[in-house]
Amino acid sequence: MSKGRILIVEDNMDTYELVHFILKKNGYDTFLAMNGRDGVNAASKQKPDLIIMDLSMPEMDGWTATRLIKKNDQTSSIPLIALTAHALPGDRQRAMDSGCDDYIAKPMDLLELVEAVERWVGKD
Repeated sequence: MSKGRILIVEDNMDTYELVHFILKKNGYDTFLAMNGRDGVNAASKQKPDLIIMDLSMPEMDGWTATRLIKKNDQTSSIPLIALTAHALPGDRQRAMDSGCDDYIAKPMDLLELVEAVERWVGKD
């Protein structure tokens, strides 16, 4: 039985496959949106337990997608973790200001990722 359904909004397939692998190994189901626009639509239609959001993507960036997800009454309560290469001073605060609930910089620590997911989705 799955511990939760996680939407991964990520345009890099290598990153998606790594995140998918580690989360599946830890009991979660994942599905992919490859840009912010598709992420907003998937969040609205699929109502995942958690969203992991890249911030730099084509068509619609993750900051914009996050703001739209958090403005929508149907999706605003879904926890959202930024997973991003934007790791300069101020980038974490910018992500949080856009509506992210948590922030993980790339290259990611896989244990940190799993701990963050469990913090937001909960353990068995």
